[in-house]
Amino acid sequence: MHMNVAPYLLTEDRAEYERVLDDALSTAHARPDLAGAGTRLTVAQLRSMALNATALITSAASSEYDHFVKVREQSRIAVATLVPAPQDGSGAGIVAIVTVMVPVLAGAAAFIFVLVGAVLHAIAPTVAFGATLLTAGLVFGAVAAAGLLCAAAGLLRTALRNSPTATVSAHAPTTEPDDELSRAREAWRRALLERGVLPFLRDALAAITPPSTPPSAPTTGPQSGPQAVPQSGPTDPPGP
Repeated sequence: MHMNVAPYLLTEDRAEYERVLDDALSTAHARPDLAGAGTRLTVAQLRSMALNATALITSAASSEYDHFVKVREQSRIAVATLVPAPQDGSGAGIVAIVTVMVPVLAGAAAFIFVLVGAVLHAIAPTVAFGATLLTAGLVFGAVAAAGLLCAAAGLLRTALRNSPTATVSAHAPTTEPDDELSRAREAWRRALLERGVLPFLRDALAAITPPSTPPSAPTTGPQSGPQAVPQSGPTDPPGP
């Protein structure tokens, strides 16, 4: 079972630590100093031991990790500052509403005035009010046309502002912090591997002595079987 996250290893970086560990274990067969992986201790045993020693291993790269966390926090603050910036211009929203509404209202008024004026002029050509309405309709028509031109100019400016070139220019200041963040992450990963993970695995394997082979029995030349003690036959009685 995994131990709690190390005090100086944030929860969001736990997965990165495990990736560094898994990379080291997957290439253990190519490292002469880790030749005992899989024989003295299995890969699963080494991984479990390294996860339980997270605090010890990550402390070897604490300075690089502190720098990485600092750069990442600065990058997040910079992004959070840039995101609400376009929403601060409330006046731009009012101008956009007015730009859209003026052509619509002026066009509607021009249509009504011209229609009523034309009807009055057709019914009573001598009445001057019909001509006045026609003139007013033409004036509102000119206002509507001017409003349409302003709206078209605003749309064109918005399109140019949101073009890919403008987007790249707007995000150009964030390129350098992103590069610095990548360098800080890579420096922490390298220090974690070289000064933390690999030394721990070497020490873990060195602590397990390989099984010794039983000493072979000393070999000697062929031994003769038990020699029979010659027994003398019955002795002849002494002669007379």
